[in-house]
Amino acid sequence: MEVANPESSFVQREAGSRADTLMVAGIALVVAAIHLLTNNRYGFHRDELQFLSDARHLDWGFVAYPPFTPFVERIGLEIFGVSLVGLRLFSVIAQALAIVVTGAMTGELGGGRLAQLTAALVVATSGLPVFQGTEFQYSTFDYLWWTLIAYFVIRLLKTEDPRWWMAIGASVGIGLLTKYTICFYIAGILGGMLLSRARRFFLSGWFWGGVGVALLIFLPNFVWQVRHGFISVHFLQHIHARDVAEGRAHGFLQDQFIICTNLFAAPLWIAGLIRFLRDRRYRMLGWMYVIPLVLFFVGKGRGYYLAAAYPMLFAMGAVAGERWVASLRRGWRLAVEGVFFAGVAAYGLFIYALIVPLAERGPLRDFALKNNGDLREEIGWDELVKNVAAIRDSLPQEQRASVGVLVGNYGEAGAVEILGPAYHLPMPISVTNSAWLRGYPTPQPTTLIVVGLSREVADRVFTSCTLAGHNGNSEGIKNEESEEHPDIFVCGPPRVPWPEFWKTHERYG
Repeated sequence: MEVANPESSFVQREAGSRADTLMVAGIALVVAAIHLLTNNRYGFHRDELQFLSDARHLDWGFVAYPPFTPFVERIGLEIFGVSLVGLRLFSVIAQALAIVVTGAMTGELGGGRLAQLTAALVVATSGLPVFQGTEFQYSTFDYLWWTLIAYFVIRLLKTEDPRWWMAIGASVGIGLLTKYTICFYIAGILGGMLLSRARRFFLSGWFWGGVGVALLIFLPNFVWQVRHGFISVHFLQHIHARDVAEGRAHGFLQDQFIICTNLFAAPLWIAGLIRFLRDRRYRMLGWMYVIPLVLFFVGKGRGYYLAAAYPMLFAMGAVAGERWVASLRRGWRLAVEGVFFAGVAAYGLFIYALIVPLAERGPLRDFALKNNGDLREEIGWDELVKNVAAIRDSLPQEQRASVGVLVGNYGEAGAVEILGPAYHLPMPISVTNSAWLRGYPTPQPTTLIVVGLSREVADRVFTSCTLAGHNGNSEGIKNEESEEHPDIFVCGPPRVPWPEFWKTHERYG
């Protein structure tokens, strides 16, 4: 009779684990390659232009968001210059890492190869994660921090080693420097501790050490907020009121299925949630989803705010699903797996066609531009800057000597600042978000090229306004700039002195 060799079994398990990790990494690399091959199409999104502008004026805080994302974008600027692919590379890396971490979570929860590949594939084909690889957004990094925190919590609960609180605290701290909505996740963590066996960690010095690490990392931004009268709180209140008034918070529950996740994988994350809530060891993670869900729903948050909570549910759901299909007869197992993966793949193909600029021309491009407003917002910025430069060049010499470009929103400000140097345009004058904090130029221009304001507003605020040109794009794509801000004016200075004008015209959003 042969005696089992424990060492041989361990080696086999280790080899299998490495193979599983490599397969998950393979999914992440394929997704990254798709983005790297397509991210050079169209142009920058208006949000990316704001990040690029703020990246050139680094500080410990900004009106619209914490400092982490502009800081990373500054690194991109230093390495790649103004490059679509280069500046979006960090978003691609963050999305790829989120896929890998999801696979690792699944393995920690006891999932084998099928479970790990399933969870990774679902994240790779869910709406918001796919979008995050196409643009440089703070939600991309926020998604990664939430996923990492969930992984560290699983390690904490699995090993009973309280030192994991230090990793959790560091991730929370970086998360607070990335996007303030992580506070809802923090509420989920604390609430999950109170409502599960994890409440015992409140007595652990490592827990309070993790709290200290998080607060220490967040401290510079907090000090910045104090110095600026918690201006970001006022901004967020304004944006939230605007979103609610415009109906952007409608369909919150629907968005959990069609934006935050792969629609066909709904049984997976629902099973994961139920499994977490029924598991004494891991119940904390169930509450880490439920509490933010309730807070966002009651507070009328936008649907995508909760997207980063789903990788942990996919992980546990994939483990449960793997064990369930293993109990089926071979024929039934193959049928269930075939239907599930066919559905996930079909929805994934739809999401990629909708969100990723797969084609530069033809029906696929037309489909994406028709149904994806974010892609439409990437078109026309170069032409806007070129039109402004042409208007500047058409002015008499005495006006060109003291001309400024005043813009109405942060996309226009970023476009003129980032793309304008090619046409020797001056720095834009903007009263929106952090640009308002930077003030107006000295000496003040006597002639203004005004972009992004209606005729009524321009005449009310400035002197001697004349229509000088139009803002649009040669492709005829309808977006915010071509539809809502079509006219460009040449005006004299404000009707009130610049200090008074600046004091009364701060804008959010």
